Amino acid sequence: MVKIAPSLLSADFSKLGEEVEKVTSAGADLIHFDVMDGHFVPNITFGPMVLSAIRKYSHLPFEAHLMIKNPEKYWKNFADSGADIIGVHIECEIDHISIIKEIQKYGKKACIVINPPTPIEKIYPVLKIVDMVLVMTVNPGFGGQKFIYEVVDKIKNLNEYRKEKKLNFEIEVDGGINEKTSKIAIENGVDILVAGNYIFSGKDYKERIENLRWKK
Repeated sequence: MVKIAPSLLSADFSKLGEEVEKVTSAGADLIHFDVMDGHFVPNITFGPMVLSAIRKYSHLPFEAHLMIKNPEKYWKNFADSGADIIGVHIECEIDHISIIKEIQKYGKKACIVINPPTPIEKIYPVLKIVDMVLVMTVNPGFGGQKFIYEVVDKIKNLNEYRKEKKLNFEIEVDGGINEKTSKIAIENGVDILVAGNYIFSGKDYKERIENLRWKK
């Protein structure tokens, strides 16, 4: 079964702890934090103190998707605050191999993230060591955007490359995920679906999560 990662960007910020409890009870597999700094993307969201404050509300893995300009300076803050998975963008001007190894040495999973306009080949050098690849299916910065269908070929190519090279990283997608787009993603090899607006706009979180969970 595909894993479901509710994105708290679409949750009710006035009761985040309660929202995390609800999606945990509803059958989520991990909790996704869209961390934005107002520089790498034009929005500001969660800091490490928020993760720390709501860590007690769920036993699930916390994923910190760092949409920030200098992830090498801040990833440890998120790891120490309760993040189990740290995602950094290939578009950041950093030594990606070094930061991936540092994250893993620290006992966390490392995820490389790629935006829709970026060629998939740009992440090939890190695929042998990374734990996860997050393919953005919207341009990052805001929730509630529509799925960019042109990215499907990128997902398909990434899955084929994984099979060809016998690699073990998980493929995750984020952006515009609903009942229709989740099926397309899964059919093309996706293992983890990040969904925010679709889950949190419904009254029954369990039903929404299960609607996304097509059999691979």
